[in-house]
Amino acid sequence: MSTRLPKAIGGYFELEFPLQRKRLYPNVRGFQSARAAFYALLVEGRPNRVWMPKYICDSMLAPLTANETQIVFYDLDSGLGVSNDVQIEDDDWLLYVNYFGVCPTQEYELLKRFSSSQLIFDHSQAFFSPPGDCLATIYSPRKFFGVPDGGLLLTSLDVMMPEEIDAGSLARCTHLLKRLDSAPEAGYEDFKNAEETFCDMQPRRLSLLTDRLLTSIDYEACKKQRNVNFNFLHDQLNHLNDSNFDMSRIDGPMSYPLLIDDATIRECLLANRVFVPTYWPEVSGRVKSGSFERYLLDKCLPLPCDQRYRQEDMMRIVELVNNGFTCRKK
Repeated sequence: MSTRLPKAIGGYFELEFPLQRKRLYPNVRGFQSARAAFYALLVEGRPNRVWMPKYICDSMLAPLTANETQIVFYDLDSGLGVSNDVQIEDDDWLLYVNYFGVCPTQEYELLKRFSSSQLIFDHSQAFFSPPGDCLATIYSPRKFFGVPDGGLLLTSLDVMMPEEIDAGSLARCTHLLKRLDSAPEAGYEDFKNAEETFCDMQPRRLSLLTDRLLTSIDYEACKKQRNVNFNFLHDQLNHLNDSNFDMSRIDGPMSYPLLIDDATIRECLLANRVFVPTYWPEVSGRVKSGSFERYLLDKCLPLPCDQRYRQEDMMRIVELVNNGFTCRKK
């Protein structure tokens, strides 16, 4: 006899969302966060060592430490690829981050260098990049959309799914609601508090709330607008940018990484309420002065180009960057 409750009809209303759409990646395993998905992958695969980039957040190192998996750090080359001196052994894995969503070419090159069964592609910054022909691909939808949590895993391994469903989504929604009702500054502390909850890596299933939110998104429209905004910024700012992209392969990037030796531009942007993150302060303890990773840490400005914004917003960013650069040159 089934214990499932019948569908409720009537009563008070819930928040209104668009009708459910098809999932962009229908065969994913959904967890409460990307790091929980990585933790579950490690438990199933049990690699001897995992090669990790020095330029990565500590949150993706924590699952390795918790599983007592040896970490071997590697350097990036100046094109955001894996350094040529990296040689992995048969029982090793290598995780590569598709930085800013602009590195599909680098992933393609890695698949030619290493066995696909040893590669993990971290698409936390590349939601619209399809999964590679590799051991696993990990996504973090909250980096791209207004959802409270979620980590998606596509893998050839038979990763066990937990019974428990994440019940923390409601508590992580405060900053999302405050940004709608007020201003981003009003919800910033709530945002940081929500991020702290992901320190608990014990895998849980994706929450019902986040799952419903993810099925309400028009992914094609979001990707299209991101491409339009990215291309506009590239057309306007490429002459200032020390980064090089393979523009033919970029699709729905997270941000426009402006690599420029000018600290005043970041200050100018922030003073004008253009919020540009720093990825990642903790990297400073892993890299040497003069390294490419140190240059990324100090000089990279990931400029917003997401689906919330239109050409007038991108033009405002361009003007602020140009004004800051002009002031320094004088």
